[in-house]
Amino acid sequence: MNHTEYLDANKERFLNELLDLLRIPSVSADSKYAGDVKKTADFVAEKLKEAGADNVEVCATAGHPIVYGEKIFDANLPTVLVYGHYDVQPADPVELWHSPPFEPVIKQTEEHPEGAIYARGACDDKGQMYMHVKAFESMVKTNSLTCNVKFMIEGEEEVGSANLGTFIKANKEKLKADVVLVSDTSMIANDTPSIDVGLRGLAYMEVELVGPNRDLHSGVYGGAVANPATILCQMIASLHDENNHITIPGFYDDVIVVSDADRTEMAKAPFDLEAYKKDLAIDDVWGEKGYSTVERTSIRPTLEVNGIWGGYIGEGSKTVLPSKANAKISMRLVPGQNSHQISDLFKAHFEKIAPASMKVKVTPHHGGEPVLTPTDSIEFQAASKAMFKTFGKNPIPTRGGGSIPIIALFEAELGIKSLLMGFGLDSDALHSPNEKYGLFNYYKGIETIPYFYQFYAEMKK
Repeated sequence: MNHTEYLDANKERFLNELLDLLRIPSVSADSKYAGDVKKTADFVAEKLKEAGADNVEVCATAGHPIVYGEKIFDANLPTVLVYGHYDVQPADPVELWHSPPFEPVIKQTEEHPEGAIYARGACDDKGQMYMHVKAFESMVKTNSLTCNVKFMIEGEEEVGSANLGTFIKANKEKLKADVVLVSDTSMIANDTPSIDVGLRGLAYMEVELVGPNRDLHSGVYGGAVANPATILCQMIASLHDENNHITIPGFYDDVIVVSDADRTEMAKAPFDLEAYKKDLAIDDVWGEKGYSTVERTSIRPTLEVNGIWGGYIGEGSKTVLPSKANAKISMRLVPGQNSHQISDLFKAHFEKIAPASMKVKVTPHHGGEPVLTPTDSIEFQAASKAMFKTFGKNPIPTRGGGSIPIIALFEAELGIKSLLMGFGLDSDALHSPNEKYGLFNYYKGIETIPYFYQFYAEMKK
């Protein structure tokens, strides 16, 4: 029996195990779910043991634990380090879910006629992480594993992986490998495979404006005292000009501009603008002048408000002039930019544009660096060959719009490149209500990953 036959024979079990995993609300950002996060780590560890991994550990950190396991059977063979995360984003706003976020259901859609799993974490990243566990099991049980394997599955990716760096620095020998294999990205479509060769970095900020020392009566004081909510909106609006270009001085100074030739190659990837707008129920797109929608979400930096609040937001009315207003703002960064430098530029600029009527506080949160991976590497070529084997098409190299800050950390601390071999779709509602993951994608990942190991081992000889 080969690995594909093993997959066919165990499809129902592989699915049911994933559904059990999705039922555990492993929300790393909310302390009330700490017990569930630990329960999820234990679940993953147990499944790694059952799949055939050795030396499986649930490693404590200052935050949520990291699950480690390995299968080392020939020192002369290459070693693949599989990275993934078992934590998930909060499910809010829960009322917008069509079904409870931690009670997975399978529904057919136009995009997923074979069915899709609706649940928080279905695609990001439980479904994609668990593909690797089941692919590993398929190889072990059919004696077809061609590489040594190490697993490092963390529980804090959705809150910035604050303790992963410490773990890696303390375990460099344990984590020694030839490549990091990651499935936490997407591909273009189920009939158009792709591999991300770049990711944007991230600088995440929180701002607070304080005006008067208390909430004021908007009739008595309105028009005479500056309103922090109004001023905050004005300040945020000023961060883009009429061309939607970011106005922070020095923001673009180090951006590595993508060549016209590379932009032409990127434009060959299929993209339906009308379908994109229809999926989002918007009448038009928005963004930096001079760039396409695909370019705006991949090769250009951005600045977005992630949340804004202040004053009275309860039921009915309360005529107050709020004492303070807050916002959370994230900036996606491209190669050449540095998250610490951009955070400093943002802080200096935001403090400078605040009027004298306001006290301003800027707090940097987590960040990460942008990365690029070469398409002429053995890793990319092996993955490309594996995808051709199962999809019948060569994957298109793309750049992802999201950020996985630890990819740059792997390269800096372990000295190895990462391969971003994702099987999700951008339309799978990651971080949003009604997140989903297609059964086709889940099974296709389990089928494809062992071919990567096979071709990688052959090319490394």
